[in-house]
Amino acid sequence: MKKLFLFCWLMLSLTYHAFAQTTDLLVTVRELTRQQAVTGQTVYLENPAIGLNQSAQTDANGKVLFRALSLNGVYRVYTKENDTYLESEAAGIVLRANFRRSVTLLLPAKREVSLSEVQVRSTSASRINTVNAEVASEIDIRKVEELPVEGRDITRVLYRLPNVSQATGFFPEAPNVSINGANGLYNNYLIDGMDNNERFLGGQKFAVPVGFTRNVTVLTNNYSVEFGNTGNGIINITSKSGSNETTGEVFFLTRPGAVIDAQTSYPLRDLSGNQVKDGFQRYQGGFGVGGALVKNKTFYYLNVEHTTDIKDNLLTAPLLGINETIRGTNRFTYISGKIDQFWNDRFKSSLRVNVGQVAIGRQAGGLSGGITFPSGANAQDRNSLLIASRNTYATDRFASETNVQYSRFRWNYARAENPDSPDVTVLDPTGQGVAYLGHPGYLFDSHESTVQVQQKFSFYRGNHTFRAGAELISANHELFGGGNPNGSYTVQLTAAQLAALRERNIGTNLSPTDIPADARVLSYAVELRPAAYGTTQNIVSLYAEDQWTVSPQLNVTLGLRYDYDNLSKGGAAQGDFNNIAPRGSFNYKLTGRSALRGGVGLFYDKILYSIYSDALQQNNTGADFRRQIQYFVERGILPANTNIDRVTFDGNLTVGGATSNTGQPIRYLQGPPASSYAGQRNLFSGERRILNPNGYQNPYTLQTTLGYQYQVNDNVLFYADAVYNESYNLFRTRNLNAPAPWDYSLSAQRNIARSTDWANSTRPLPISNGSAVIDGRTLTGVAQSLVMTETAGRSRYMALSVNLQKDKGASNYAYRLIYTLSRLYNDTEDINFRAMDANNFAAEWGPSVNDRRHIINGIVNYYVGRWLTLTAAALVQSGQPINRVPDGTRYVVVDQNLQPVLVNGQQITTNDLNGDGGAFGDAYVGNSDRQPGESRNNDRLPWSKVVDVSAQFAVPLTSQLNRRIEIRADVFNVFNTNNLSGYSNNATQSNQIQIGPRGSGIVQRNAAPPRQFQFGVRYLF
Repeated sequence: MKKLFLFCWLMLSLTYHAFAQTTDLLVTVRELTRQQAVTGQTVYLENPAIGLNQSAQTDANGKVLFRALSLNGVYRVYTKENDTYLESEAAGIVLRANFRRSVTLLLPAKREVSLSEVQVRSTSASRINTVNAEVASEIDIRKVEELPVEGRDITRVLYRLPNVSQATGFFPEAPNVSINGANGLYNNYLIDGMDNNERFLGGQKFAVPVGFTRNVTVLTNNYSVEFGNTGNGIINITSKSGSNETTGEVFFLTRPGAVIDAQTSYPLRDLSGNQVKDGFQRYQGGFGVGGALVKNKTFYYLNVEHTTDIKDNLLTAPLLGINETIRGTNRFTYISGKIDQFWNDRFKSSLRVNVGQVAIGRQAGGLSGGITFPSGANAQDRNSLLIASRNTYATDRFASETNVQYSRFRWNYARAENPDSPDVTVLDPTGQGVAYLGHPGYLFDSHESTVQVQQKFSFYRGNHTFRAGAELISANHELFGGGNPNGSYTVQLTAAQLAALRERNIGTNLSPTDIPADARVLSYAVELRPAAYGTTQNIVSLYAEDQWTVSPQLNVTLGLRYDYDNLSKGGAAQGDFNNIAPRGSFNYKLTGRSALRGGVGLFYDKILYSIYSDALQQNNTGADFRRQIQYFVERGILPANTNIDRVTFDGNLTVGGATSNTGQPIRYLQGPPASSYAGQRNLFSGERRILNPNGYQNPYTLQTTLGYQYQVNDNVLFYADAVYNESYNLFRTRNLNAPAPWDYSLSAQRNIARSTDWANSTRPLPISNGSAVIDGRTLTGVAQSLVMTETAGRSRYMALSVNLQKDKGASNYAYRLIYTLSRLYNDTEDINFRAMDANNFAAEWGPSVNDRRHIINGIVNYYVGRWLTLTAAALVQSGQPINRVPDGTRYVVVDQNLQPVLVNGQQITTNDLNGDGGAFGDAYVGNSDRQPGESRNNDRLPWSKVVDVSAQFAVPLTSQLNRRIEIRADVFNVFNTNNLSGYSNNATQSNQIQIGPRGSGIVQRNAAPPRQFQFGVRYLF
């Protein structure tokens, strides 16, 4: 009912209002020679694109604040010549959302100019920030369009900015950039200052394309208390708006693929992060158009972009005589629209709508061959809708901003081609796989509906600008998860059945109904709970801030923010209510062209919904499981006040077997339904989760920064920032029933590994033959590992970033050079990270998976006349860390007497040295053992070096170039360098996991993309 009320309120708001993007522009006027503030000087502001003209006089500090300006168009500020000073101007000013831009005008005194010359001072678009101390970088759309960018994907621009790098994630679709080396899931994505985060795991809801982007800003440290819900960084995209002049583009872009690209034996990744290989091609097209419905009053912008990827898999089923190439597709469609309404000089409003439809195909076969038939094909959907409304009212001393957004996000990880089908694994008489048919075998269909409400106020009083605001983000989550509700079968065919099936020559059309009805069923399983479940996550935020102009040289910002996330309650009686975050910073103008800035503050993160959802999905309410929890309470492993009802839940559970409840063998396609297993939750499990009875503390980061800015001349800007971050309460998982610590020196000295039975006997609740004994009773419904998320991790980040950038100005070149020296250590990487052995997180302290010591980033633009732009973008990075794991063929499994365990009379070996059963998981979330004697991530891959180039040629259709055709070519990794690290990747597929001790060599399993080509054409008007 609450959601319905909020939705109705939103719709009413959208009917009457819309979303006005506004910000402030601070102009400081100083004398050129003496650098003194000029008071009483009239400053003029104009923006012909929206018909704006304003003027104001400087105050006692030589400053003028133009308030609540629209982001539409391009601004120019200037002064006119008078009896004392010559004129001065700053043109080409592009504003971005949620940031007070600052400009300094330097006035030459008339007495300093001889009668034989005319001197006009101007400033360039490269300006120092004299307002606050935020560590941020931005790149406008003109620079974005000049860069070689794959697939018009704006996220592939971000790692060209300081303190941002390409990320190693923990699943294919994980965010592909890391800020300050942290996990990309903790980035906070915004469009025009409003939420754009899918809240299940993290990342963008709507992937904003280049065509709807006006400006990209990354706030990495020490930003305003207006921004929160992350201890990491903010990625804020300012969208395009219309103007009085009708402008737009129509484009076509293509990646021809292997026909022209350099060859590689390693898989590539598509724009979604999933691997592709043979036959990959990409085709993109779209348009954007903006203008005025009513001159100076009503503006619009519309952008539509579509991408189709073509990719080939190989279906190899030799026992059925099949070896065929199966073609599949990815489809990405993004539609964006915005209307801005200027009711009068004080009241502005507008409306933004974004719609994203993404279908990532998983056709039959596999990259290098597979036995999944087309009946088992599926697709991953990531569909989004955002409707945002903002209204701004401003006077000389007051401004109010009211923002409302409704959004939906559906992440269906495996939309089956045959959703009502069972899934069938077909084996030959020897037990080898023949075919996989039907449903993908699992469900993960997440639905999120979110309402965001923001109310912001600004008060202008002399040298103070007071800002205060409140925000509510309310997200309703529902997840359909677990196994196949239609049943999962593993069947074994006889030689005669297999021969008959082959003789039928069904080919790739083979489906579950084609398997003989009398096929032997080895196993059958069905999902016990095929229903959606979830909860509503509410995040309430309050903040207040004072930007104080202490003197013409010094600005001080003091702010306080408070956040409450109801998911912090977990399995406790109440949540984490003490998230009070003070922040303070200063900006001291040393001269008209240099400034010193610094600050310190606390930044709290949100609770990722997946932490809560995993604890529900992998939970149980069986009597034996509840008794196991009580056992841990009695022994002090869980707190004495643990409420078992609050920490448990009827999660997903797959049940079944080879026989029915009556003891009869299950016949093929006649398995009993889930209802016949109702209430049968007393089943043994290898691992179960519970909600933390202590709840969750919101992670937070203490950030300290110090920086220096120097505008070398009108076109060249230099700045450097030192950063020190300490993070606390980071997410990680604890196994309450972990085996006792293992002596890894025994593995190193004697090449032995502890058996699973031995490890199970050392657990706080010993496990034997799939059961446990409590108070003399044998319980079969317990979990071998009982896991819960805790917020107790830490990290430490240090960095120095040095930047030098030059705008084109009157010359024929521009550049941006960035060097970052950094180090990130932590004792957890991810929400599923667990200690290698016995919850010993102290031993996990080491370099992060995304730690990089050196990053050198360079972009050079060369302009040949008005028509040709050549761009080279180089990225040089030191190698990423390597996690060293043991060679499983060397370690013999032994029992408690250190005698080899025999299976069929043979010794067995393993890389699960401590016997806890975690050898086969992701080495980067701590589920596997490391090479004895080696600490986490203590080795490095080689340096990576990539150079991308582009050429963009304009064919003018008019003398003013306002209508033209642009032809471009991009070449990625132009020197075809074989890079083992430094690129966006999935940890389980990367070279960052290697076997053997440090220095024992590197076996290449993956590579950065080889040389690739992209071609495009645009018509601009």
